[in-house]
Amino acid sequence: MIEFHSEVDFNIEDEERYRDWMMRVASTEGYEIGDINYIFCDDEYLHELNLKYLEHDTFTDIISFDYTVGDLLQGDIFISVERVRDNASRYDVEFDEELKRVMVHGILHYCGYKDKSEKEAGIMRAKEEEKLLLFHVEQ
Repeated sequence: MIEFHSEVDFNIEDEERYRDWMMRVASTEGYEIGDINYIFCDDEYLHELNLKYLEHDTFTDIISFDYTVGDLLQGDIFISVERVRDNASRYDVEFDEELKRVMVHGILHYCGYKDKSEKEAGIMRAKEEEKLLLFHVEQ
């Protein structure tokens, strides 16, 4: 079950559509969705998590805690709405598109994709593009 939570004044519209999309994403990678929590927050909230759990003193758009077991994707995905909004402006894309990219990025990490090296980041970006197209597919 995918749940959406917010530490800021932000809510996902049409939550069921996002749930269906994530289930399709997982399925195309050979996984099932278990318990996944999306927690929307601000930069400061995510910065504190970054410091506390990862010892990184930087702002980021997403931190995912992976509790996947076998082929059952599970975890907590924290997303800074502020950072997503800033990145959307920087990359000249709509906020909703950047939000979807970040949301699917967390799921792809759970599927085993990394983004530490340039090569891994390129593969991750291609997977994000591929999975973004699934959002518009009706089931």
